[in-house]
Amino acid sequence: MASLPVEILLGIYLGLLVGVIPALASWALGFSFKYFTGVTLPGFGVAVLAIALAGVSGGLLALADKSITSAPNAERVVTAILLVGMVSLYAHSQGDKMGAEFPKRLTLKQLRDKRLSADVVELVGGRDEVRIRVVGDVADMEGYPPLPESLRAEIRGGEWTFPADLRIGELETRLEERLKTEFDLGDVAVSIDERARATVTAAPPFSGLSKRIGDGRHAVSVDALLPTGLARNDEVTVLTPGAEVRGTVVSARTEDPESAAEAPEASEGGETEAPPAPVRAPTTAGGEGRLTVAVARTDAGPLLRAEGAKVVVEPRGTRREYELISLLRRAGNRFRRVTLGAGSALDGQTLREARVRDSYGVAVLAVRKPGGWRLAPRGDTELSVGEELYVVGPTDALDAFEEGA
Repeated sequence: MASLPVEILLGIYLGLLVGVIPALASWALGFSFKYFTGVTLPGFGVAVLAIALAGVSGGLLALADKSITSAPNAERVVTAILLVGMVSLYAHSQGDKMGAEFPKRLTLKQLRDKRLSADVVELVGGRDEVRIRVVGDVADMEGYPPLPESLRAEIRGGEWTFPADLRIGELETRLEERLKTEFDLGDVAVSIDERARATVTAAPPFSGLSKRIGDGRHAVSVDALLPTGLARNDEVTVLTPGAEVRGTVVSARTEDPESAAEAPEASEGGETEAPPAPVRAPTTAGGEGRLTVAVARTDAGPLLRAEGAKVVVEPRGTRREYELISLLRRAGNRFRRVTLGAGSALDGQTLREARVRDSYGVAVLAVRKPGGWRLAPRGDTELSVGEELYVVGPTDALDAFEEGA
């Protein structure tokens, strides 16, 4: 008979050798039950079954069998039994975890109509709520400039609370609105899974006061009675004793500092000494405050002479330069930059001959030639290896086109 340490090492070797099949069976049971039924099997029962599968008569009861505990190699057998039980418990827990997280065969509509898992619901103030957290990196939205790294990190580190009875589709819509409001984002797309984990794609805000003011317009600040909820980019009519001026809100601040829009005030020329900090509370609480509005040059004089004004909010407009991008994205289209590789079927063909739209379901927006980018290329534009194309279309169509290129 070997010494005790040697017997224990031999028991570990024996347990690993015979525990492979029981561990796989434990993982399969945990995964299958969680994936198909949502039920977690008791770990103790799985361990008993695993030890029985290892060929140990009686399962865990073998630890109380005198024929085993009194045998010459009792230390080796007991160590193997315990190891098989621990390995099977671990394999079962991993299978149960994967069964809960593994994506099921659902359509997009079914997924958006589903509710969050009950495991993520918290009781806060007498009602059920869920905390949405961002996982992974915050991706840049196609067609927009990249996000600043500080803003990307701030979004990634945030969390938001919503009622637990909302469906996933409504939670995604609400979180998109919250992100736009809190971070003044140009655009944002959110996807939430059943574990309340959000994947975010975002476009940066328009920073710098002068960058938000178009040619031929001035930013003018006036004291006014401001309505509740006034936000940057709102269209307003400013009423003064001598004029009615229509303009776009650049910043607004009420007496309450907590509700102030953090964009700085500007002079008539619309320039600031430094870009403003990102807006975190961009709406007003209502009451007397200070309004900075972008107006036409001819309308700047009456506002500068006015001691006070009243504000009427108009229907909010959109930025025309990104309106087309937003419409394409809402229709399920995406943008991609593709380089024609060696041996491409498109090499030497014109766009008309390649019939890209009919063959792949995508449209070519631009082609990069040696002299630079050629926007909205004509049908007689010839394609060559190494040239870059900007194409737009559904994701699956873009994948097929990129494979063929």
